[in-house]
Formats: sequence, structure tokens, C-alpha cells
Amino acid sequence: MARSSAKVPRFDRLRPASPTASNAKRRNPAKGTLAEMLVRHQLWARGLRYRLHGKDLPGKPDIVFRRQRLAIFVDGDFWHGRDWPSRIKKLKRGTNPGYWIAKIAYNIERDRTNNEQLGELGWTVIRLWETDVLRAPEEAVGRVIECLLGPPDRRNIR
Repeated sequence: MARSSAKVPRFDRLRPASPTASNAKRRNPAKGTLAEMLVRHQLWARGLRYRLHGKDLPGKPDIVFRRQRLAIFVDGDFWHGRDWPSRIKKLKRGTNPGYWIAKIAYNIERDRTNNEQLGELGWTVIRLWETDVLRAPEEAVGRVIECLLGPPDRRNIR
């Protein structure tokens, strides 16, 4: 599988903004976030069975329906660059802007690459934004169900 040519940013020469900020970022979970758990519980309550964190798939999707070849990602707004133009402006005013802008831009590119790779493998991709799920979990799950019941030719849905 082809890898993105973007270089992963490093912390080598940077210091945390504060011990509090450092601890907060360190405690952000990669798996099992509240938004992800809401989607999982809603799907399970509707009798839909799935697998978690497909390690053999590009990007390790949060929720996987293997038979239907559907990969679901529940993306955090900050880490995956929601509303990227305005987020860049905020990051430029903060601590370590060079790192954070490069880090999130890399994440956005990695997500795009993973979507393409999954599509090439015949998978449909749904990406759900964390705040959308927290605001209306039934709506987010409705998108998943619609895709599960709909035609298999839909790819890379945001």
C-alpha cells in the first residue's frame, strides 16, 4: 500500500505550553472516545454487529462492517482539522503553532490517503465528526444505517 509523502511532525525542539496543557493532550484517547462509544451503543441497540479498530485496514477504522465493506471513523474536530481555515488562524496565535499546524495538516492528508486506499480496496468510508455525533447521535447512526442499506457504490462519505 502506498504511504503519504507527508512527513510526520516531531516534538524534538518544542516544549509544552504548560504542564496542564501537556497532561490534557496526553490524556486524549485514541480509541473509545465518548463520541465513538455513542455510535457503537446506538448501532448495537439496533441489532447491528460490527468489529472494532480494523488493524488490517488503512487507518484502522473505529468501526468495521466487514461483510458490507463499510469502514467508519469518528474523528475528533481538533485532531482531524474540522473547519481547518479558521482553526489555522487560532493555532497561529497559540503556543507551538508550527508543530500544531503541521501535525493537523499531516492528519488531514493521512485521512485522505486512508480514504483513497480503502476505496481502492472496495470499501465504503464514512467519517463522522465528534461534535456532530455528540449533538445528534441518532442522526450520525442514521447515516451509517442508510449506507448499510443503500447501494454499495457510495465511497468516502463525510
